Amino acid sequence: MDVAGGVLTVRASGAAAARAALTGGATTPEHIQLLLRCPVPAGVGGAGAELRFPDCSLHVLPAGVVALTVAEARLTVGFGELKPLMFQPVPVDAALRSVFSGAVAHVLAAAHVLDPHGLAHHLVGLAELVLRSALRAELDRVDALAARRREALEYMREHLADPELGADRVAEALFISRRRLYQLFDDGQGVAERIRGLRIDRAKALLADPAKAGRGIGEIARDCGFVSAAHFSRTFRQVVGSTPSQYRAR
Repeated sequence: MDVAGGVLTVRASGAAAARAALTGGATTPEHIQLLLRCPVPAGVGGAGAELRFPDCSLHVLPAGVVALTVAEARLTVGFGELKPLMFQPVPVDAALRSVFSGAVAHVLAAAHVLDPHGLAHHLVGLAELVLRSALRAELDRVDALAARRREALEYMREHLADPELGADRVAEALFISRRRLYQLFDDGQGVAERIRGLRIDRAKALLADPAKAGRGIGEIARDCGFVSAAHFSRTFRQVVGSTPSQYRAR
């Protein structure tokens, strides 16, 4: 099992459940599996060590990957709520990894003297703790990215009239690197393309506004940050499918 260090992978049992996790379908899996690489002390339980109960199981895989599988019905956090974690590597804080690693080591070392029912309940609680902690961290991370993305878009909209507006200018204004700026927009659309799209949107709004009917194409081009009316017309036609004059006439 290829699981990178420092990340959590959460999977659902069954092909139908996997599709539901990825597409937002309604199918609920029978089991949720957590995969996390963590050190297991020598002599406690190497690859192949396993604890199995009706509602959960703990299995040490090669390369120090621990698989904790629990029945979905035993969790208090719903399958739909777990979607941000499903089938993707989720960074896990070192403190949480330490808690998980320690709990696994203690359970494996003392399993022979522990009550099976209580041990199973403990493992379900451990899975719940890891899932809830990772989910909270992931949602906080996504919220932080969304806030920074909004800041970047707001700056772009406020400075569309500046022909020099580009990735370097936006990154400098937000006090982040150019690489970090591109990470904020990881949907396949580059920063330059996004700025162009915002300029075209503004141009369409100006061209469609009856109150702006007296403004020439060149003036609108300057207001939207295009270096010339000719450049504006070419770009507008490429994106919209008609010239600015034709769009205004419609």
